[in-house]
Amino acid sequence: MKENMRFWILVSIVAISGFSQGMLLPLIAIIFENDGVSSSLNGLNATGLYIGILLISPFMEHPLRKYGYKPVIIFGGLLVIVSLMLFPFWKSFWFWFFLRLLIGIGDHSLHFGTQTWITSFSPEHKRGRNISLYGLFFGAGFAIGPMMAPLIKISEALPFIVSSVLCLIAWLFIFTLKNDFPEQTIEINSFKETMKRFNKAMKYGWVAFLPAFGYGFLESSLNGSFPVYGLRIGLEVTYVSMLLTSFAIGAIVFQLPLGLLSDKFGRRNILMIILFTGFLSFMAASFLEEMMIGLTICLFIAGMGVGSTFSLGISYMADLTPKNMLPTGNLLCGVAFSIGSLAGPFLGGVFIQHFHSFSFFHIISVMLFLIFLTVAIFGQKQVASEKESYSQ
Repeated sequence: MKENMRFWILVSIVAISGFSQGMLLPLIAIIFENDGVSSSLNGLNATGLYIGILLISPFMEHPLRKYGYKPVIIFGGLLVIVSLMLFPFWKSFWFWFFLRLLIGIGDHSLHFGTQTWITSFSPEHKRGRNISLYGLFFGAGFAIGPMMAPLIKISEALPFIVSSVLCLIAWLFIFTLKNDFPEQTIEINSFKETMKRFNKAMKYGWVAFLPAFGYGFLESSLNGSFPVYGLRIGLEVTYVSMLLTSFAIGAIVFQLPLGLLSDKFGRRNILMIILFTGFLSFMAASFLEEMMIGLTICLFIAGMGVGSTFSLGISYMADLTPKNMLPTGNLLCGVAFSIGSLAGPFLGGVFIQHFHSFSFFHIISVMLFLIFLTVAIFGQKQVASEKESYSQ
């Protein structure tokens, strides 16, 4: 019963984190676009969150192993709340960039703690289910987030205030949990040993980090660059929010079924199906930009497929990685997600500015197809090599 309660508290915290991320990307993109900021600079500002994730990543594993999951999650939650509260105080490009960087550090601490905790106490036959519920709750928060964008018509400060209050309420529930620690290794928890573990985890699960990269690229470019593209091709702000929400709802609807299917038919097989579905959906969307209903359906189907790539990627990584390497594997999933998220808004912004004859959806389609090919070609070999290494 206690373990069940712990699980639901952890995924609820993740939902609020998803809400704040889902709100920030389109909200700030729209504010800057209305203020006449170029799409490239708009994309650059969105990268602050992911630079924060990358900066803190090499230093996360040591405190987690030393102090346990709970303090890491508390620290992350507090940093996010304080940063969200500071947004309305000073509207400046670089101040907002710095706040997004702090939110990146806080969000990564929060996600790394909750993700590793859930993968460590989940039995293998329930891993897909539990991680898909984790993804579902994050996705639910992320889906509601863009709905806050129209609140800027009332006040630019209002979405930030609502988000920080909700984060504070969820954060208080962390204090009801009993602290726990990951399975320890005999190695010294130094920066050098962390780098060695990074290298070892890369050898075990590099294929599983690609879906996390792809999801980061997709999510950040869709939420950070698509609002700019949408406004430039004549879509209303409300309709842009609706399109982003339709993608997120698609992801929510299929998150749990895909997790359960991956427990039954294998993570790699399901990943290949959803990556190819995403490729086809975004390619179709590129031809239907003038048809509002068609575009909404395409983004909904894309969400049903690739909306689960991150959670399935984590489950796939946990299948390939020894249990004492799970914190490192989870950390590298976060790093892969961040690199994808960094590339997404920036490349998306550059693409919108310089490639007028192509649809924005083409860049996402190509990226998903390349990951599909890599998982199809190398995924099976990776699983076979892990089986050999475990049996030795």
